[in-house]
Amino acid sequence: MKLQNRTVVVTGGGSGIGRACAIKCAEEGANIIIADINEEGASETEKLIQAAGRNALACKTDVSDPSSVASLVEKTIQQYGKVHALINSAAIQVNKTVEDTSFEEWNRQMAINVGGIFLCSKLFLPHLKASRGNIVSLSSVNGFFVEPACAGYCATKAAIIGLTKAMAIDHGHEGVRVNCICPGYIDTGLAEGYFQIQADPAKARAEAGKLHALWRIGKAEEVAQVAVFLASDDASFVTGSAYVVDGGFGSGMPPK
Repeated sequence: MKLQNRTVVVTGGGSGIGRACAIKCAEEGANIIIADINEEGASETEKLIQAAGRNALACKTDVSDPSSVASLVEKTIQQYGKVHALINSAAIQVNKTVEDTSFEEWNRQMAINVGGIFLCSKLFLPHLKASRGNIVSLSSVNGFFVEPACAGYCATKAAIIGLTKAMAIDHGHEGVRVNCICPGYIDTGLAEGYFQIQADPAKARAEAGKLHALWRIGKAEEVAQVAVFLASDDASFVTGSAYVVDGGFGSGMPPK
């Protein structure tokens, strides 16, 4: 198993890609801490992992709150003694232009999507240095190119790529690898939220699939497989990278 007896913390692990990452890492032998502001969702992920005979602990966490993240770190060390990987998946998406976005919406999106990675990385880094561990953050193809009516979201995802590279440079000599994943459309809650604000959600969803070279939307489990790779020793010489997992969405326009 790729992550046998290692401890992996997954933020946003109560649903979507975060849940898929938590489950896949557990399947590879890891002890899992599921951090999510949605306590019910985190508990559900915990039960799914425990039902498969693996170790998991749900922790209600607001990644934008320093005291909440500090409590998460403390609980992780109390439970498992060490941490080997941090997977930053917690995020929100505001589907608006800059003109339509309120100050509160802008600040909250920045605080969770970028600030959450900053806080979790900052407070877990001493433990990751001790274990020569790694950080994997969820960015997006929208960090490279943008779509209409999600300006703030696109800004946060571009910032994650830059932060990933900066942390990789700063902490590589300390044995810590830092990478991010840039998915295309994935069959999760955030994508569904985007479809629901369109005039015809079903049509928008179908058309989105055809934007990908593979002519379909991806699955959360397909992103989780890449997260497992990056968190494992298989990626021992990979750091500062933004792995695109988008079914060819960013490669160009597929044939009609």
